[in-house]
Amino acid sequence: MEKILIVDDSLVQAVQLKTILEDEYDITVVQTAEEGLSRASGENFSLILLDVVMPGMDGFTLLKKLQEEIITQSVPVILITGLSDVTSEQRGLVLGAVDYITKPFNDLIVKARVNTHIKLYRYRKQVEQQSMTDQLTGIANRRRYERYSIAKWKEAVRLHIPFSVCMFDIDRFKVYNDTFGHPAGDKVISAVAQTAASRLQRGTDFLARYGGEEFVALTLGDSAEQLFRHWKGIRQAVEDLHIPHDPSVSEWVTVSIGGVTVVPERNRSFDSYLKIADTMLYDAKKRSRNTVVWADERMKQLWEN
Repeated sequence: MEKILIVDDSLVQAVQLKTILEDEYDITVVQTAEEGLSRASGENFSLILLDVVMPGMDGFTLLKKLQEEIITQSVPVILITGLSDVTSEQRGLVLGAVDYITKPFNDLIVKARVNTHIKLYRYRKQVEQQSMTDQLTGIANRRRYERYSIAKWKEAVRLHIPFSVCMFDIDRFKVYNDTFGHPAGDKVISAVAQTAASRLQRGTDFLARYGGEEFVALTLGDSAEQLFRHWKGIRQAVEDLHIPHDPSVSEWVTVSIGGVTVVPERNRSFDSYLKIADTMLYDAKKRSRNTVVWADERMKQLWEN
């Protein structure tokens, strides 16, 4: 069931809208713009119904903030306005609202406009999903990773929880391609991606193809020790596929893995920790390949013997 967020300081008005829509949708009601911003940023809504006139932060300010946040800017917003409030309608549409509903509410019009924008949102998400999926592996592509990483970094900063970034790639992949050919190489990339994806633990865990035979993964909430053990298991699972490599370099196809876990702060950037993860990957390759090297909050390294 699609989720709709109603942001309205009038409980009577909000309940009326909820009653009209709750047979078809999962409705959440909040009465301040601040709570609306928090809920919209932390949950997956398909539509937001937003009252223009509210105490403190008004609907226009909230609409602007929603448009600025990557995680909420694609969620359609319908404004709730007075019957003759043409100025508010115009201003809201300029700021990015997709439509407006006038008071007093007409049940049929409310349902029709909500249904239309829910259908448009579903279609847009489907097209967006296709454009952000790596066609070879079926996991997220670089474009989706770049959007997702920024949103999740901000979420970790806001919640003050551990954030982990992992980079890994297929060992001596150029030799494999030269020996067995690019079609076989594509199958190896896909097999490694699916093996890692099948071991993601939660819906918030994220895996993307970074480019070529290289991958990136993001995790919220777990400690460095937990992630180190988890990725050791993934490294072993790839080796256990027993995909023959060129015997001059290795018996089986393997991966090297590097990562870092931190509790992020506002004055630090995601890119700086991505570079640390890449350094850990480089260290894994220097050690012996087919190994995991992980850095904790103090930049102390964990590695396989």
